Amino acid sequence: MNIGEAAAASGVTAKMIRHYEAIGLIRSAGRTGSGYRTYGPNDVNTLTFIRRSRDLGFSIAQIRDLLALWQDRSRVSADVKRIAQEHIGELQAKMLQLEDMVMTLNHLAANCHGDDRPDCPILEGLASGGKEGRCC
Repeated sequence: MNIGEAAAASGVTAKMIRHYEAIGLIRSAGRTGSGYRTYGPNDVNTLTFIRRSRDLGFSIAQIRDLLALWQDRSRVSADVKRIAQEHIGELQAKMLQLEDMVMTLNHLAANCHGDDRPDCPILEGLASGGKEGRCC
């Protein structure tokens, strides 16, 4: 199949397929006599694996490791679990950061009158670099 068909089948855009090939995340595609890329079912499975991994927030480096483990039938599942658990920790840290951001913005917005006056605690909080206006 051509790159457009592989993109449709995997849910990965043609641009990203080219990018993944350029960075060595996927093998170089076969080429037709006229130079068009060709993909088979294994390529689509790999692209689907990458898309699903990206949907779950894994980094390119993590995906590279996961792909290597996926393709290695002598792998130990403990290696895969370690990567997943490390990623869970990263996601939990991001969640805490997002919760802190929401609390700070809620505090700043609650203290903003939102009227015709020029003074604005939201802008003052942004200008202070977080030194003022933090909640809790």
